[in-house]
Amino acid sequence: MSLDSNPSYAAPEDWRAYSGVLSRRVFAFLVDYLFIGLLWIPAAVVVFFLGILTLGLGWLLYPILFFVVAGLYFGMSLAGPSQATPGMRMMGIAMVRLDGRKLDFVTAIAHLALFWILNSVLTPLVLLAGLFIERSRLVHDLLLGTAAVRTY
Repeated sequence: MSLDSNPSYAAPEDWRAYSGVLSRRVFAFLVDYLFIGLLWIPAAVVVFFLGILTLGLGWLLYPILFFVVAGLYFGMSLAGPSQATPGMRMMGIAMVRLDGRKLDFVTAIAHLALFWILNSVLTPLVLLAGLFIERSRLVHDLLLGTAAVRTY
């Protein structure tokens, strides 16, 4: 089996491209949120000094700072040339669109937002769905027409 190293093409039909993707996604999730936590620290320092410069007005960004950092992290990395976050690259997976187009920034942000919304409503069912749906796709993947594939 040879998987295309360029994940910007349509999802492969070979079932081996989806073997073990669900467990890799879980570990990629943990790695990515560790990175987001590390990126949140300098962002919080920047917001602190921004709050001093704006006489406290900048501190209103603290409640949404995690969402901003996570949105930029996922949006820029999923819409990048590798079509994967750093955690996904470590685990050897990438996100592809079923129509073969490149994942754009808006779709990446929508993917993240749908994951958060569906996870808050259907907590265990989001991952359990991947056990029963073809290509180990999750619910938000179905809604956006995406799939996670192995890159190695």
